[in-house]
Amino acid sequence: MAKTIPALIGMPTDLGASRRGCSMGPEALRVAGIHTVLQRLCGRGVDMGDIKGPKVAGEVYSNGYRHFDTAVAWFRTLSERVYETLSAGQCPVVLGGDHSIAIGSVSGVARYCRERDIPLTILWLDAHADFNTPATSPSGNLHGMPVALLTDPDSEMLRTMGPGNAAVAVDSFQLIGVRSIDRIEKQAVLTAGLEIYDMRRIDETGMRAVMDEVLDKVKARGGHLHVSFDIDFLDPLIAPGTGTQVKGGPDYREAQLCMEMIYDTGLFGSLDLVEINPALDIRNQTAEIAVEMTASLFGEQILARHGGSKR
Repeated sequence: MAKTIPALIGMPTDLGASRRGCSMGPEALRVAGIHTVLQRLCGRGVDMGDIKGPKVAGEVYSNGYRHFDTAVAWFRTLSERVYETLSAGQCPVVLGGDHSIAIGSVSGVARYCRERDIPLTILWLDAHADFNTPATSPSGNLHGMPVALLTDPDSEMLRTMGPGNAAVAVDSFQLIGVRSIDRIEKQAVLTAGLEIYDMRRIDETGMRAVMDEVLDKVKARGGHLHVSFDIDFLDPLIAPGTGTQVKGGPDYREAQLCMEMIYDTGLFGSLDLVEINPALDIRNQTAEIAVEMTASLFGEQILARHGGSKR
């Protein structure tokens, strides 16, 4: 992984969220030094700049979605960019933006893997399950729907995005850190059989035991590992700059251990960094922590270790 060239792709949109501000996330991450850190760890890296998409003009609702047409345009472009980046042998690092943008990034990764018959696993690090649908969402906000829309074989969103953007199998997803699920969403999660490691499980057994279990499955499956990292995965005491705070998340070392263990698999190949809202932050603290977590994901360690996380 350390030899793979990381490629930053900015996605400066908050069209999927109620609170404005995470469109400034890509610039906050750059100010926090993400490009310099990745160049140091990987030898080199590229910043591909920001994707440009249509602006959101007022409140537009369609079939239970907010800003459906605008979202399709953004996500289609991101999907293509991620696919091209992987095809060029680079590791896409998508700088969000709200978490709805993962509809584009995961679609691009899934297309790349599908065409090459490579198994795909998505680690969804998030306080929320993101499994609402237009029929169940009270707000129509797309950042509460990406897992549901990505796994729906009849997804209107994926169909409208065009050829190559097909549904991803439910068992490709592993959700970690969840502690906020809507009542109707909870039943949908259970019915779908979505694999969730919630905060109670982490509290009872510890982050290492949870990650050992998750990553044993990942290593048995092999292939490509995509990490979709919503900053609200972290406890808001250490990462206040996000619009959907939920108390009781992983602390700094728990989260860093999670990232270090993912790196140890040797399978990590693409990343989303989302929901960083500088308008709600304190002196760019949240973006700086996101960069530190990214460094661990790309191999930053206290001491070099051999043989992975198990001793």
